[in-house]
Amino acid sequence: MTTEWMTPTFTVQGTEVFVQGQGAQTLVFIHGWPDTHRLWDSAVQALQGQHRCVRFTLPGFAAPTVGPSRSLADITALLLAVVDRASPDQPVTLVLHDWGCIFGYELAARHPQRIARMVGVDIGDHNANTYLKSLTGGHKLMILMYQLFLAQAWLVGRFVSTALGNAMTRWMARAMGCPTPSAQVHSYMNVPYAMAWLGLGGGLGSALQVKPHCPMLYVYGKHKPFMFHSPRWLEQRNTTPGDKAVGLPCGHWVMVDQASAFEALLLEWLA
Repeated sequence: MTTEWMTPTFTVQGTEVFVQGQGAQTLVFIHGWPDTHRLWDSAVQALQGQHRCVRFTLPGFAAPTVGPSRSLADITALLLAVVDRASPDQPVTLVLHDWGCIFGYELAARHPQRIARMVGVDIGDHNANTYLKSLTGGHKLMILMYQLFLAQAWLVGRFVSTALGNAMTRWMARAMGCPTPSAQVHSYMNVPYAMAWLGLGGGLGSALQVKPHCPMLYVYGKHKPFMFHSPRWLEQRNTTPGDKAVGLPCGHWVMVDQASAFEALLLEWLA
């Protein structure tokens, strides 16, 4: 499936939104770093026969944003506006990955009436003490190093050299096995790391704790140096009625590395 030729179904705050498929349920897909709405091509292809699929590229991930940096509240407001425009009368199901999880969980926490279900991919209770305690010192150091590197790449790209910032970001993306073509990866995609570590847009200190209020499917890659969830998170998902946690033999980009298995899980759980 390609979307370059497609006309956006609608635009919200300058963000182009694509709607594909038919069905009673509306699924809103939100990608993470360093991806775009194209991350979900295969999943939408598999789901659009039964579900209405809504996707878009986060601000700053396709081109540098103009004007003041968006805050967490601004991003949440944008996501809410997309949901309200896409499905004004019914709550939606969020399908989230990476930073899309962090922003989507915030949307669900602040506007629970608009979210019926969630699918979280590879990011769980990222801001809980139980998660921090589950990490070894070595894991914390690895997380600190790659995230600070990407925050610095944003700084370099913004204030020193676009080419150097892009080269730094593309190097890290290759090192992490990112499936997005290198030419499409740019330093301005590192805005979330600048928010987390440099306080850009007011930082992420106001983020609410991740406590799902609705049924949730959590899918994660088992072949990683460290996890983005605690053992308690998995226990909660597998003991809460309506929830489910499944690990697949792959890395962080589950929907690409294990596309068929991921799509089968989605179809089964959504049904």
